[in-house]
Amino acid sequence: MSETPEQHPATGTAKTAVRTEDAPAPAWNFSQGLRKGPLLQVSGQGPQDPATGAYVHEGDVHAQTARTLENVRAVLAAGGAGVEDVLMFRVYLTRREDFAAMNEAYGAFVRAHCPSGVLPCRTTVFVELPRPEMLVEIDALAAV
Repeated sequence: MSETPEQHPATGTAKTAVRTEDAPAPAWNFSQGLRKGPLLQVSGQGPQDPATGAYVHEGDVHAQTARTLENVRAVLAAGGAGVEDVLMFRVYLTRREDFAAMNEAYGAFVRAHCPSGVLPCRTTVFVELPRPEMLVEIDALAAV
């Protein structure tokens, strides 16, 4: 986790950027994650290899979902959380016909990483994503 907390003038609660090399570096002006008090927000992650930044598994939403969720998990870990701490995942898909394959990969992931059996909430929306090779993007909100 980044060591540059900023105190909020009204609440005194520190806001800390979360950064890890185990997830792709942000391409624009935002943090990989942000922790404030007991909340950790993970920015939208895509199907990128963390080491190279290359988009992987072109055309395969199942494999892209698995890679994307591992990137989310890496940012969660850097912020002191795990999938068990996630309150909400938001999934953004480019094609409605990819829902079943995404859902299969997502279901396997949350079952493997939520030993309590209490699964996080989720919203899935269909959108146009910033890169044509991206079939999926996922963000998360966790309570630490």
